[in-house]
Amino acid sequence: MITVNEYFEGAVKSLAYDSAEGKSTIGVIDKGEYEFGTSMHETMYVIEGELIAQVPGSTEWTSFKKGQSFEIDANQSFKVRTEKPCSYLCKYK
Repeated sequence: MITVNEYFEGAVKSLAYDSAEGKSTIGVIDKGEYEFGTSMHETMYVIEGELIAQVPGSTEWTSFKKGQSFEIDANQSFKVRTEKPCSYLCKYK
């Protein structure tokens, strides 16, 4: 079953699904800055564009481009921003 998710008044949209590898979402983030919370461990893969993230415990912003990824532990919050629409794949553990 595929579930449609929409956040921040439609600026972030994703499709959630289960596969043999586990739970995942694939989506698009529009230009802007957003803060997310986690309930599970997440690995964010940038598919297209650039996603700039501020991960828990850091005051620095780090750029992640196409083909790069970052991880966030469960029960954490993190911020992302982008100057242009960006696509991602998020895998949950």
